Amino acid sequence: MSDASTTLSSKKFNPLSKFFRPLLSATIGLAAAISIISSAQAATGPAEKVDLKFGFIKLTDMADLAVAYEKGYFDDEGLTVELEAQANWKVVLDRVISGELDGSHMLFAQPVASTVGYGTQAEIIIPFTMATNTYAITVSNDVWKKMKKNVPVGADGKPLHPISAEALKPVVESFKDAGKSLQMGVVFPTSTHNTGLRYWLGAAGINPGFYAPHKGDTTGQIDADVLLSVTPPPQMPATMEAGTIQGYCVGEPWNQQAVFRGIGVPVIAVNNKMGDKVFGMRKDFAEKNPNTSVRIVKALIRAAKWLDENNNANRKEAAKIISAPHYVGADYKVIANSMTGVFEYERKDVRPEPDFNVFFRYNSTYPYTSDAVWYLTQMRRWGQIPEAKPDNWYMEQAKKVAAPHIYQQAAMDLVEEGKMTAADFPDFKTFTGIRTPDETVWIDGIKFDANKPNDYLKQFKVGLKGDEKI
Repeated sequence: MSDASTTLSSKKFNPLSKFFRPLLSATIGLAAAISIISSAQAATGPAEKVDLKFGFIKLTDMADLAVAYEKGYFDDEGLTVELEAQANWKVVLDRVISGELDGSHMLFAQPVASTVGYGTQAEIIIPFTMATNTYAITVSNDVWKKMKKNVPVGADGKPLHPISAEALKPVVESFKDAGKSLQMGVVFPTSTHNTGLRYWLGAAGINPGFYAPHKGDTTGQIDADVLLSVTPPPQMPATMEAGTIQGYCVGEPWNQQAVFRGIGVPVIAVNNKMGDKVFGMRKDFAEKNPNTSVRIVKALIRAAKWLDENNNANRKEAAKIISAPHYVGADYKVIANSMTGVFEYERKDVRPEPDFNVFFRYNSTYPYTSDAVWYLTQMRRWGQIPEAKPDNWYMEQAKKVAAPHIYQQAAMDLVEEGKMTAADFPDFKTFTGIRTPDETVWIDGIKFDANKPNDYLKQFKVGLKGDEKI
């Protein structure tokens, strides 16, 4: 095990484990061995591969994996799972592609970008969405002091949320007047966080910069008013404290960490209802191991439901689970600050945020094709897709990424087994996997129609549209 990773291996009894599998096969035959497994394994059939290694980044939205492991949901599916923390998102992507990981906690846009060949060409599919609304934007104390006077306040004298980047514009200008640039961190070029921060800035007319891969420029800083650069999630607070960046966009617990350390203030907890983190796997792995793939998703669905059920009643236990060093490794109090239905902005400014960190409700575990289209529109908006594409191209690419057939089979199995009910899922006979335009309105009020991506792009004041090219 390398210094950059932490591994957790399943040691619970598993009738298909390496030890018991040959013993059972030799004494009573493989068919008989399978028959002694719980009836939960009858619908889909036995897993083709039972010894699996999954990756994750130390963020609270990896909780589905930890819960599925700790609650024995993987064991129930006859899977012996090893969970291993990864150093950064690039390592995650590379190791899924190479096959070193059988699947992983991933950024939604990583499989999307790989499918269209941005950065790395690979066929990675999304059979399960792990979480939505899981990240925030934090600025340093100095920037917040300058921003705060531009933020409207409520009757209680506290800042009104969500805070628009309009409040940041004068700060950006003051940096320019001093011959400097405001710098902010994101976790990966094709991350939810890069997309979300760019969207927030662009909504206020602040240009976060363009990419020009066709010219060899992948910095994303062309014509930028604010310079965005990549920093691994756990390093965000220390990097900001050192003054290298003046703000960042990242998942939890690293925004709350800034509050607890007294070095920064989260200015917006993102709530755009788009899939954020996903479970990604190689397409050829799923094709070679269809039963295994369904069983993985079954375990994750059960974990997600446990995380959200009874009005987040299990979140304190979940926060304790993932606070362990081999998972997120942050203090329980810091993790609980954003996992239990509240979010702390300035110190002691704790507000209800019941839909920050959504794991199951609102059908959020479903791998929406429209979410993949949305990420493609944002890649086009900022130049990662350098040339205009017709509307049908977006949907065609998105359908290569989303794998609802695996999800639907897993859901039907769980209903048949009595572990879930049909009401827990969409009606698959009519459900399209396309969100309605009203579901995707965020801070600027612009509606997203996945069937008309080019019309959507035309509505933005900042960003490429039509035939525009850098």
